[in-house]
Amino acid sequence: MLQPADPPRAGWVTASGTLSGLLAWAVTAAFGLSALLRASHLGYDALRLAGAVYLIWLGVSSLGPARRTHVRPGTPACPYLNGLLSNLFNPKIGVFFIAFLPGFIPAGAPAPLLPLVLGRWFIAETGAWLTALAWLAARGAGWLRRPAVQRWLERVTGVALIGFGLRLAVSAAQPG
Repeated sequence: MLQPADPPRAGWVTASGTLSGLLAWAVTAAFGLSALLRASHLGYDALRLAGAVYLIWLGVSSLGPARRTHVRPGTPACPYLNGLLSNLFNPKIGVFFIAFLPGFIPAGAPAPLLPLVLGRWFIAETGAWLTALAWLAARGAGWLRRPAVQRWLERVTGVALIGFGLRLAVSAAQPG
């Protein structure tokens, strides 16, 4: 996933992907498209299954030696896609935008304008949080680059992602 040559840059690029995913959710919510998730149980379950498959793929790829080769130095596409896809395949983000944000929109407010403003505010707050997190991670990069620490983190992260993906797949497959 992250290229050892430049973890701080990969962190910034991953954060950009995450923020792009949030922007997509904000726009779809502002124009009412994410309400389809609320109305369509099948659509919501399909998104959950896609998220489960993606989490399992991330977990398995972090456990094997192939993970060291699927990002080439200087190629920001994979970290960006990791941030984007992990956000887009998370139905809870869509539910947040269609269930939580409308409570802050006064009656009679311009339909897509205020939800977009609130969505951008949420994206700005997330960007500030990810900036602080990336800065802190860059400060701890020396410790994180130690081979023993990397092996431990990769194993724990891989098993956790597989577990989250399996749990999500099982819950999406259950009727109701």
